[in-house]
Amino acid sequence: MLDIAEELDRWVGQGRDFAVATVVAVGGSAPRPPGAALAVDTDGTAVGSVSGGCVEGAVYDLCEQALRDGEPVLERFGYSDEDAFAVGLTCGGVVDVLVMPVRAADPARPVLASALAAAARGEAVAVARIVSGPAELRGRALTVCPDGSSGGGFGAHPELDRTVAAEAGALLDAGRTGTLEIGERGSRCGAPLTVLVESAVPPPRMIVFGAIDFASALVRAGKFLGHHVTVCDARPVFATRARFPEADEIVVEWPHTYLERTSVDARTVLCVLTHDAKFDVPLLQLALRLPVAYVGAMGSRRTHLDRGARLREAGVTERELARLRSPIGLDLGARTPEETALSIAAEIVADRRGGSGIPLTGAHTPIHHDDPGVPKHPPVAP
Repeated sequence: MLDIAEELDRWVGQGRDFAVATVVAVGGSAPRPPGAALAVDTDGTAVGSVSGGCVEGAVYDLCEQALRDGEPVLERFGYSDEDAFAVGLTCGGVVDVLVMPVRAADPARPVLASALAAAARGEAVAVARIVSGPAELRGRALTVCPDGSSGGGFGAHPELDRTVAAEAGALLDAGRTGTLEIGERGSRCGAPLTVLVESAVPPPRMIVFGAIDFASALVRAGKFLGHHVTVCDARPVFATRARFPEADEIVVEWPHTYLERTSVDARTVLCVLTHDAKFDVPLLQLALRLPVAYVGAMGSRRTHLDRGARLREAGVTERELARLRSPIGLDLGARTPEETALSIAAEIVADRRGGSGIPLTGAHTPIHHDDPGVPKHPPVAP
């Protein structure tokens, strides 16, 4: 639901009633991850997607039904061997979808409205909803903010709200969406309730050091992947808005000095394209000790060997050096800046998702890798 927050926030502001279908869990080769959503308003307008087309029509009908009767429903869709073109996932996966009405009189609407507004503003927020359990709890919602504050609740038992808020806060810290199995009174044993927790977080950062022509192409690739992109270079003649019009931020400063003062987190990507020892060594000495997602450095294999020797002399350990992706990118045979940017972007995605980087043709590896923040097997629909 939070993946289409901007549009739904507008609908709330316009006073529209709507129903939202959200992917709760997936199994096999399903096209969309948990949290993906399709919403339908009373005029029949639809936004979003839960399957990339496979079951959109059936889910659309369920949304219209939820708007009419006001009841949430959990539905499972899977592959049909008898008729691959019937309602089902022809890719062979299984997906559970929660369909929930969000009407003016529904008790969860103010709670969901606050979460949608926060996500639309680019703020971090998590929203938890009962997927399966007692009928009187389904359709309830609870929100959690990064500071630990929460809103709404399930109205069942105070300990349930406290436990879900704590679990949702942990998922929010990791920027992940997933389900919880939990007891009706908040215990972690004897779990009659399934709770979906969706997290919305600001875009992950990509910091590109070195205002060169390859950096311009990488900025475009980073924006395409949904990053907030910063370009940093100590040379003001190169680090200009004219050269990097798509960058969110351009910083003229020594790279290691900027990295010392800026905020990074476990999703931050650092791409060092300077391949100049006076910039690279102090920058990488710091970068390899930070809790970031990815550190890559451009240069030839000879440059990489020289850089590694300099970093060891500066006190960087072998364990820290093992984090460095250098030469940066996957082996695509890239030559142009655009091809090189694609190579780097592909490595970033593979590193994030646990991909091997080998061709899928002839491989026996899964197409979609398990995300540690989401369940591997979908819950059984009630």
